[in-house]
Amino acid sequence: MLSFRCDYAEGAHPEILKRLTETNFEQLDGYGNDPYTRSAKRKILEACNCPEGEVHLLVGGTQTNSTIIAAMLADYEGAVSVQTAHINVHEAGAVEYTGHKVLTLPQHHGKMDAGELEAFLAASAADPNKDHMVWPGLVYISLSTEYGTIYTRAELAELQAIAHKYDLPLFIDGARLGYALASPACDFTLADLAGLCDVFYIGGTKVGALCGEAVVFTKKAPKHFFTTIKQHGALLAKGRLLGVQFDTLFTDNLYGRIAANAIDRAQEMIAVLKEKGIPFFLETPTNQQFVILENNYMEALSSKVGFDIWEPYDATHTVVRFATSWATTPQKIQQLRELL
Repeated sequence: MLSFRCDYAEGAHPEILKRLTETNFEQLDGYGNDPYTRSAKRKILEACNCPEGEVHLLVGGTQTNSTIIAAMLADYEGAVSVQTAHINVHEAGAVEYTGHKVLTLPQHHGKMDAGELEAFLAASAADPNKDHMVWPGLVYISLSTEYGTIYTRAELAELQAIAHKYDLPLFIDGARLGYALASPACDFTLADLAGLCDVFYIGGTKVGALCGEAVVFTKKAPKHFFTTIKQHGALLAKGRLLGVQFDTLFTDNLYGRIAANAIDRAQEMIAVLKEKGIPFFLETPTNQQFVILENNYMEALSSKVGFDIWEPYDATHTVVRFATSWATTPQKIQQLRELL
């Protein structure tokens, strides 16, 4: 069945599979102590223009989020996010499971408002009962957001300034970072991003890799971060699997080139949806598009094409998400046109 349900339905880019096959019988040390992982880390730091930074390769997004937050927070601290943040909605309480509460703010098409963040942090600092409360210890946002939206460079700078004013780090979940950077609406580069936050990760799972996320600390990682990764089940014994993949993704800008494909196909999809008169709930500049379908039509269509049910719109309509990926072809967009 034709599927636009998510951006990780396909396996991996052919270049990655080729390199994994070519290196398959090499005998290499485990846990990331192999030349491909070292090469990948070097290439990533160069792409980020972050020579003082530190890179770690982890197995998946949920493990990455919970590991970073656990490593950066004290026992009595929580992560500040918007209500629709992945750590608050779609990770089965993984952050709370590690002992850290998620402190939520309102969302604005998936984004955090800097004024609301400052008001929350100021109120927390001034609360006479603050010693009895969970202390804000980190600010978490996503690029792109759960609604496919992108922060501007100015918005990121403002969030970072407010977080630092209250001595908090800014953490950017980059599970879909490639698609954000590839969008014409994005006004910053990967190198710029390293100066706009304290830690972020470059998502591989959703952007061409079989699995894996590359965490970038813009300075140094928290003490014993490697051990924390292992505690959280995010460390591969066969670290080469991640090293080869990210070394390939960061050779000849493969990561950027394949992410751009998703954006190009998304623009074609937008045109098709408008051509068919399907109303948008939210038209975004990235690979995720949100439309409103009448429920009976939605049920009929779901037998022919996959999409993600997002939220109720009213008694007879539902908001659904269509997502393109690094592997989506123009032919699949044409098939969607015919099915619609």
